Amino acid sequence: MGNFTETEKKIISALQKDIPVASRPYKIMARRLKISEETFLKVLKELSDKKIIRRFGATLWHQKSGFSANAMCAWEVKEDRAEEVGKKFASFKEITHCYKRIPQKDWHYNLYTMIHSKDEKGCIATAKKLSKAVGIEKYELLFSVEELKKTSMQYF
Repeated sequence: MGNFTETEKKIISALQKDIPVASRPYKIMARRLKISEETFLKVLKELSDKKIIRRFGATLWHQKSGFSANAMCAWEVKEDRAEEVGKKFASFKEITHCYKRIPQKDWHYNLYTMIHSKDEKGCIATAKKLSKAVGIEKYELLFSVEELKKTSMQYF
């Protein structure tokens, strides 16, 4: 990484933690860093303009959100429909992730959705609802058994 000012390091470090759920989260974060909201936003924009910060990603802690079951659903989708079907799947509130992958010799699935629900029955019902919505019947539900890792990069 390049040479960063102390303020830049503090802001990057703060952004690696939970962002407050508030109408002005950066104001709260700036206050914690003992800088103005204007300074925080200016530095954030500069880091973004320089492509040092390229995106923000949310991590869903589904257990804290009241979901005790989740399943990766692997779908076999014709290549010419993959984008259309993926967009449709992503529009469902029960879906947090939708990915396209290259199918393998013995595993013909190429589209994957992460389904969250209160219980396994809810995941199964959602998969059926998705299947009906797009007219695709070939899928496999892979239920999570244990979460082994859920961390992000830490730079400072």
